[in-house]
Amino acid sequence: MSESTAHPPLAQALGRIPSGLFVVTSVGATGPIGFLGSFVQQVGFDPPTVVVAVAHGRDHLDAIRGCGHFAVSVLDAGSKHCMPPFFGKVPEGQGPFDVVAHRATEEGPVVLDDALAWFSCRVTGEHDAGDHAVVFGEVVSGARQRDGDPTVHLRKNGLSY
Repeated sequence: MSESTAHPPLAQALGRIPSGLFVVTSVGATGPIGFLGSFVQQVGFDPPTVVVAVAHGRDHLDAIRGCGHFAVSVLDAGSKHCMPPFFGKVPEGQGPFDVVAHRATEEGPVVLDDALAWFSCRVTGEHDAGDHAVVFGEVVSGARQRDGDPTVHLRKNGLSY
């Protein structure tokens, strides 16, 4: 089945919305928690504000709510090796933070040492968006760690992962 017939037209159209690749982190009951996310966007300048969409029912959403902060590590070609551990591809008995170099921000959530850039946010609100919660965060710290361009990707199906 070709790409043009594998998904309905609406799914194909939505799949053309470009997004970045990010590791979103917070602090859970047992320490750092993170996931590979693509629904991250800056939505304000003063104060600098971003949103991140997190699927309902995920431990990550509970951690963000409980901690009151989240951090985002922006991935690029030089940091793509950081993605597999967040898909569960780590040695048995280990988690992603056992195999990916990271450091804690002043606010608590960790950021990846090899990321292109990072920022840490204080949660300022949340909005229900169907199967996801959109969490608003005021950016309180961050840095570009090297020159380069973020990874941007397109989905073939804009109605699911």
